[in-house]
Amino acid sequence: MRRAILVLLALFGLIAAGAVAPLSAAEEQVRIQEVVINGLQRSSPDSVRTYLLLQEGDPFDADRIDRSLKNLFATGRFADVSIQRQGSSLVVSVVENPTVNRVAFEGNDKLSDETLAAEVSLKPLGVYTQARVQSDVQRILTLYRRSGRFAATVEPKLIELPQNRVDVVFEIAEGEATYVQTIRFIGNKEFSDGTLREVIRTKQARWWRFFSTEDTYDPDRLSLDRELLRRFYLSEGFADFRVLSAVAELTPDRKDFLITFTIEEGERYHFGNIAVTSALKGLDPADVRNVIGFSEGDWYNADKVEKAIDALGRSAGDRGFAFVEVQPRLERDREKRTVNVTFAIEEGRRVFVERIDITGNVRTLDRVIRREFRLIEGDAYNTAKLRRSRQRIQDLDFFQKVVVEESPGSAPDKAIIKVAVEEKPTGALSIGAGFSTGSGFLGDLSIRERNLLGRGQDLKASLMLGQKQQQIDMAFTEPYFLDREIAAGFDLFLIEIDRQDESSFDSRTAGGDVRMNYPVTENISQGWKYTYKLSEIKNVPNDASVYIAKDEGTEYISELSHTITYDRRDSRINPTDGYFGRLRTDVAGLGGTVAYLRNRLEAGYYYPVAQGLVLSLTGSAGHIDGIGEDVRVLDRFFLGGADLRGFKTDGVGPRDSDTNDALGGEFFYSGSLQLSFPLGLPEELQIRGRVFSDVGSLWHLSDSGPGIDEDTDPRVSVGVGLTWVSPFGPLGVDLGFALIKQSYDETEILRINFGTRF
Repeated sequence: MRRAILVLLALFGLIAAGAVAPLSAAEEQVRIQEVVINGLQRSSPDSVRTYLLLQEGDPFDADRIDRSLKNLFATGRFADVSIQRQGSSLVVSVVENPTVNRVAFEGNDKLSDETLAAEVSLKPLGVYTQARVQSDVQRILTLYRRSGRFAATVEPKLIELPQNRVDVVFEIAEGEATYVQTIRFIGNKEFSDGTLREVIRTKQARWWRFFSTEDTYDPDRLSLDRELLRRFYLSEGFADFRVLSAVAELTPDRKDFLITFTIEEGERYHFGNIAVTSALKGLDPADVRNVIGFSEGDWYNADKVEKAIDALGRSAGDRGFAFVEVQPRLERDREKRTVNVTFAIEEGRRVFVERIDITGNVRTLDRVIRREFRLIEGDAYNTAKLRRSRQRIQDLDFFQKVVVEESPGSAPDKAIIKVAVEEKPTGALSIGAGFSTGSGFLGDLSIRERNLLGRGQDLKASLMLGQKQQQIDMAFTEPYFLDREIAAGFDLFLIEIDRQDESSFDSRTAGGDVRMNYPVTENISQGWKYTYKLSEIKNVPNDASVYIAKDEGTEYISELSHTITYDRRDSRINPTDGYFGRLRTDVAGLGGTVAYLRNRLEAGYYYPVAQGLVLSLTGSAGHIDGIGEDVRVLDRFFLGGADLRGFKTDGVGPRDSDTNDALGGEFFYSGSLQLSFPLGLPEELQIRGRVFSDVGSLWHLSDSGPGIDEDTDPRVSVGVGLTWVSPFGPLGVDLGFALIKQSYDETEILRINFGTRF
C-alpha cells in the first residue's frame, strides 16, 4: 500500500513538472544578441538596419523577419536578400545590385541619344535592376512607335566592371518607318473624305510631307482626331454626331497602316428660339442679349455657343456683377431640326482668389507671368477672366505649354490658381535670303532675344543688304514700362535706298526714335512716337527732274507721331473674321529743318464666306501738308506695287513728263477687295489662292509747275495670285492687270516676293 502511494506521488510530480516547463520556456524565450550583416560593398550596415524590424535585444519573430525581408527587397538596392537565425544571432546576407557606370545607345539614328537618355530611368551612378531595364526597353519602344517605327527592337546588354559597376548598352534596331497609307471614313454623307482628312491631325503618307511626322501612326494622335471630328461636326450643325470607332490596321507586309473612322453624322440643326434669362437682381436680360453672335435660323454651332457664354459673362461683369455663371440649356426639336438655346445667367459661387502659384518658369521671372493675369489675389473668381489670362500668357510666345487650373483654397470661399508653364527658346539667330520685284535680291542677318534676362524685354539687331536697299537697325522694347501696361522702347536705324530707276536719286536716312503703346480698352490701343532723323537725297544725275534736283541735300526731321487703333480681328497675323481701323498723325517741325502735318487712315474688314473662303475689304488714305513750306519728295506718298497690284512700284501718280521720274503725291487713297480660297491641295502645304481687284489714286504737288503729268482719276486693276508658306520661306506671286490707267503710268503683270530664314 505504501509502495502504491509512492508511485502515485511520483506520477503527479512528473505531470506537474511537464505543465510548468512550457510556461518557463515562454518566459525565458531566446532574444537576439547580435545582428550580423554580410555582403555589403557600397552600403553601410546602419543603412540596412533602418529597414529591419528587429534589433539587438528583441525576441526572434518570424513575422517581423519576413516583413524585414520585404523591406530590403523593396529598396531596389539588392539583387538577393536572406535573413537567418544562427544561435542567438540574426544574420542578414545581401547581394547588392550593381551601380550604373554609363548608359549608352547603339544603332539609333532617328532619335538622338539626348532624347532617349531623357526617357529612360537608368542613370549613371544609379542602381541597376532588371525591372528598370525592362521598363526602359518599353519606354524606348514607345518613343519609336510614336515616331511611326513599329518594327523597332531594343536589346539591353550588360558590361560588368570592377567594384560591382556595370555599363548598360541598349542595342537598337530601328527598322523601317510605318506610315499611314490610307485614311477612310464610313458613314459620312455631308462631307467628303478629303474634307474630313483636312480636319484630323493624322495625315496620309505623301512625298511632300518629308518635314512632317503626322503621316506616321500614333495612337495618341488618333484619340485627338476623334475629338477634332466631333468639334468639326458640332460647329457645322450636326448636334447628334458620333464617332462609332477608329480602327488602325497593319497591312499584310506590316509596313503601313490603314485607318478607318466609322461615324454617324445625324441630322443637321438650325438654331431655334434663343433666350436669355437672369436670376441676378438688377440685370435685365435685354441689356446683354446683343452680345450673342448668332440668331434664330443660323446653322447650329457649338463654338458660337461657347463664345456666347464668355461674352455674356464679360458683359455682366462689366455691369458690376462679379459672381456670374452662365448655363446654356439646349433643347433639341428633332422634328423641326432646331436647337433652342436658353442662356441662364445665375449668381455663381462667391469665391475669391486666395493666391496664384506659378511653376515651371526657369528663366522667366514670376512677375512677367503675373502681370498678364486679369485677376489678382483678393479678386472675385471669374472664369472668363481666367481664360483670358491664360490666352494672354500663351500670346507671350515664351512657353511651349501653359496649363491654368483652379484648386480649393484654405476656406470654402477661396480658390488657388495654379499655373504650370513649359518654357521654350526665345532667342534666334537668323540668316535670310530672298527676292522681290520691288527690291531685287536681298539677304539679311539678325539676332533677337524676345525674353531678355527673363524679363519679357525684346532686343533685336539686324543687317539687310539688297540690290536696291541696305539697312541696319536695332530695336528694344520694354513691354511693361514703369510696371504699367505700357510697351515702351526705342529704335536706331540707317537706311540707304537706290531709287534711280523710279525717281533718279538715292536716299539715305539715319536716326532713331522713342515710342510707347498702351491699351485704352480691350480692343482700343494708343501709341506715341518721337523720331529724330537725318534725311538725305543724293546722287541726283544732271538729267533728273528739276523737281527732284531742288530737293537734293540733307534735312533734319523732328517728328511726333500719334496712332490710335481699334482692332476686332480674330488674328492680327492671318485674319479671317472681324475688322480694324487705324489713324496715324505725324507732325514735324518741333525742331529740325522740315515742317509738315501728315495723316494716314487704314481700315479692313474680313468675312468668312464659307469653309476656307475669306472675303476681305481693306483700304487706306492719306494727306500731307507742308507747314509754311513745300513738301519734299521723300516725305510724300508713293503708290504702286504691293498696294496697287498691276502697277509698278511708284508707278502711279505725278510724274515728270520729260524725265519720267516719279515725284510722289500729297493725297492718296487705295483699296482692295479680295477673296482668298484653298486650291484643293492638302491644307498642310499652306498654299492658298486669291482673286482681287485694287483701286487707288495719288495726286497733287504743292510746288507743281509745267511738265508734270497728274490727275485725280482712279486706277483699277484685277488679278489672281497665290501664297505658299513653304519650308524655305513665304512665296507670293500675283498676276495683276491694269484695267483703268493713264498713259504715263507704269504697269507690270507679274509680281514676286520670296524670302527665307535658316
